[in-house]
Amino acid sequence: MDLELLERTLSDAGEPAFRARQVWAWTARGAAGYEAMTDLPAALRSRLADEVPYSALTLVDEAHARDGTVKSLFQTDDGRAVEAVLMRYRDGRRSLCLSSQSGCPLTCSFCATGAMKFGRNLTTSEILDQALHFRRIEDVDHAVFMGMGEPMMNLDNVLAACRRLPDIGITHRRTAISTVGWIPGIDRLAQTDMPIRLALSLHAADSALRSQLMPVNERYPLADVLDACVRFHEAKRRLVFVEYVMLAGVNDRYEQAVALAELLDPAVFKVNLIPYNPTGSYDGSGSDAIAAFRAVLEEHGLRATVRLTRGRDIAAACGQLAAARA
Repeated sequence: MDLELLERTLSDAGEPAFRARQVWAWTARGAAGYEAMTDLPAALRSRLADEVPYSALTLVDEAHARDGTVKSLFQTDDGRAVEAVLMRYRDGRRSLCLSSQSGCPLTCSFCATGAMKFGRNLTTSEILDQALHFRRIEDVDHAVFMGMGEPMMNLDNVLAACRRLPDIGITHRRTAISTVGWIPGIDRLAQTDMPIRLALSLHAADSALRSQLMPVNERYPLADVLDACVRFHEAKRRLVFVEYVMLAGVNDRYEQAVALAELLDPAVFKVNLIPYNPTGSYDGSGSDAIAAFRAVLEEHGLRATVRLTRGRDIAAACGQLAAARA
């Protein structure tokens, strides 16, 4: 929902200021549409339906995985494709994977989104409406900006959406923003008043290999990125989560695990090892190789977990979003 358009429309209609808060409260609770807002006059509900679209996105397709994951393909008013994911966990968590851009300009070699033609940054409303779509399905309590795009390249709109997420049920402490190492965004996030988590997409402890996997490393070198993460930790006193996708024969050898453990300060970083979800570029490491890699990290004092893969059978898992119909 375009909240600025909502406020202008209500003002033009001569409505009191509290009307906008009423509409947002209904929307954040998962109301299906204006017709459900029974404490608004019927004539006003009708006017809003005509003049303020209930969502800035149109649902084009939806896919349901065997594990309960839901992937939704949306289209913006100007025809841009956007995907977002609802992940359901056995412990009751309902986590959203949200997109900040249509496509991504950074072309990481292991990521399907990077192979898409880049569209544009998403507006605050387009980001927020991904979350609201799933809130209309059920309660949600976590969010990660790990969908399409580099959130730090669109940080104003991402943070504006984040400010509204607690109304939907997602606190700032249960919100994470992932980055390939966009240093200006990391430093800006460190200065916000919201205790949002930071996740770093790393994937190699060696700078040359990281440049091969992630060309952005040439613009923001690994050493400088890690320094920015340390600054974030000093400002927020929150661990930085390192995302490390496991690629067979590329970044999963013993000596590479040792190098990663020696590179990262365990007081600042925790590692999430991500089983590779097929996008056609690499082979994923086997479960034994992932377990051995994790063991090396832990032997060196670095905390590490293995990411639980969700939605792989509908191409909704990490690195697979490419705006394709299921």
